[in-house]
Amino acid sequence: MLLVTKAHHSGQEMSSEYREYADSFGKCPGGRNPWTGVSQFLQTSQKIIQFASGKEPQPGETVIYVAGAFDLFHIGHVDFLEKVHRLADRPYIIAGLHFDQEVNRYKGKNYPIMNLHERTLSVLACRYVSEVVIGAPYAVTAELLSHFKVDLVCHGKTEIIPDRDGSDPYQEPKRRGIFRQIDSGSNLTTDLIVQRIITNRLEYEARNQKKEAKELAFLEAARRQAAQPLGERDGDF
Repeated sequence: MLLVTKAHHSGQEMSSEYREYADSFGKCPGGRNPWTGVSQFLQTSQKIIQFASGKEPQPGETVIYVAGAFDLFHIGHVDFLEKVHRLADRPYIIAGLHFDQEVNRYKGKNYPIMNLHERTLSVLACRYVSEVVIGAPYAVTAELLSHFKVDLVCHGKTEIIPDRDGSDPYQEPKRRGIFRQIDSGSNLTTDLIVQRIITNRLEYEARNQKKEAKELAFLEAARRQAAQPLGERDGDF
């Protein structure tokens, strides 16, 4: 989120200036910092199995489908999923996660911050989610609804961005009368988290620059005093 680039999840060629900055980001002067270095996340099927519930929808359960980026999985997402979970006595929530390129199309900037695999494990770790569709289509199609036998489709109060062709991605569930908009009651968003982090970083850098300037001024004064003849130093008689 601090690199502010769209190339961190794609095969786009990075500029030499960006590559130099990215290579040094999160590293100490002597090499890669094992505690604060940039994460090199490697996805495996075993990792997914460890996070997934492994349960299929049972007779009598209400299959509810939600879709989105779920980037930087936070309390706003949890509040939304909890509200969705309360819509049925026996809910089975399927979360569709969009591809990184699709998220960048409708969110812009350098989103998503987390790649699809990282977002998948984050959502699977939520107690309210039973299943995740990895790389779900942006439009909730009739085929998708039929395949998962969806009873209800939910979306938060955030703006619904049209599909590439300008159509409403939720037009099919709306036509069937199974679409619901849910107010999570939280105003926290991924964009707000990123803005907070960037603001805190700028404040941290400004504070360190002032501190560094004072230290350099002190060192310069000490150097000048040390260079003066013994009889001219302050306090000498």
